[in-house]
Amino acid sequence: MMANFVNADRETDYLFPPSMQDWLPEDHMARFVVDVVDQLDLSELTQQYAGRGSKAHHPAVLLSLLIYGYATGVFSSRKIERATYDSIAFRYLAANTHPDHDTIAAFRRRFLPQLESLFVQVLLLAREMKLMKLGRIALDGTKVKANASKHKALSYKHAKKIEAQLKSEVSALTALAEAADQTPVVEGMDVPAEISRREARLAALAEAKRKIEARAQERFEHEQADYQQKQAKRQAQRDQGKKPRGREPKAPLPGPRDTDQVNLSDEESRIMPVSGGGFDQCYNAQAGVDTETMLVVSAHITQATNDKKEVAPALSRLSALPETLGTATDLLADTGYFSQANVQACIGSQIQPSLAIARDQHHRSVFERFAPDAPVPNTDDPVVLMKHQLTTQSGRALYALRKQTVEPVFGVIKQVMGLRQFSMRGLDKVAGEWTLATLAWNVKRMNVLRMAV
Repeated sequence: MMANFVNADRETDYLFPPSMQDWLPEDHMARFVVDVVDQLDLSELTQQYAGRGSKAHHPAVLLSLLIYGYATGVFSSRKIERATYDSIAFRYLAANTHPDHDTIAAFRRRFLPQLESLFVQVLLLAREMKLMKLGRIALDGTKVKANASKHKALSYKHAKKIEAQLKSEVSALTALAEAADQTPVVEGMDVPAEISRREARLAALAEAKRKIEARAQERFEHEQADYQQKQAKRQAQRDQGKKPRGREPKAPLPGPRDTDQVNLSDEESRIMPVSGGGFDQCYNAQAGVDTETMLVVSAHITQATNDKKEVAPALSRLSALPETLGTATDLLADTGYFSQANVQACIGSQIQPSLAIARDQHHRSVFERFAPDAPVPNTDDPVVLMKHQLTTQSGRALYALRKQTVEPVFGVIKQVMGLRQFSMRGLDKVAGEWTLATLAWNVKRMNVLRMAV
């Protein structure tokens, strides 16, 4: 009995020209990316092309390649260029053209500021497709590695040590150059070149120290403002005849600390604790996710290690969204976001806050889980009212949406899409890249949602 195999013939020519429309299944995500980009207003991009010289690749093609690349874990411009030859999907997106990696990288770098408006346009398109309407928003942050090594970080203490060493060496080399007629120079040593090299390093160290000192001054001003606020609060309690509770706050000290540091690869990144333990050079990527659809509706980057001050930027972005998207009603966030000021900010934005005041208690007994709600406290204090709401059956169910909404989004972006490290350097460029990554997630998610409609 002979085996029956499909014939693999690579020599016969096509009788008719092949059609690109036959390359991919009808429900392939690359087709959806093209459909989405074709409905976006790209005039802000196309108007920046002068029309002189050789023909340029259309922004729609380059944007489609980047969105699909980020959605499928291909971030490198070189890999995207290679994929336009090797991958049927990328070849389809590029319309069988092959933009080189310099063109792709330059396009991404040039139009990072415009990604913010494209991000909103994609949300508006999702609204037109009846795939989303603003309502409850889960806010969280995740540490994403910067395009820099933590071993390239220079501390203030070490900078002073190296600076002293280099100055000593420059003095010695200068003395050696002056005495060159009487004392022979070590064979092979170019004294002027050695002095020039050390002076260049001293200039770089001076710039690094200046940046550390500027950051230290900024930190001191914030700490001093907090200290004065605490002192004023305690004095007000004394004026009312009350004894302030807790320890007397310590006045902050000006100037840099020995442990303050700057990274020589990406000076705007920061050393941050990462999941699993340890520290790395990172940015703190924030995302506000709609609980109904898991679409990201606000995204920004911060250099802060903790999330305490990230509610205000998130609220600002939510309020800037077009009215046609709807109105955010609730903001859900973990205990890292809790503060009285953040609760007040939510109330001021007419958004109901559900900010955890303490960590969730695990393995609660069945009687606690089904206990009747306590009566609403007779107070106007929004923190007390929020705290009570979080203890009710409806409040616990609402807050539970946070963990099952935003954390899976981060999991997919980092583990499935593969964005565990930014490609670009600098706060503004990283912020643009994070917008591109969340835009790609939204398109990827919309492709799934439309199948379920």
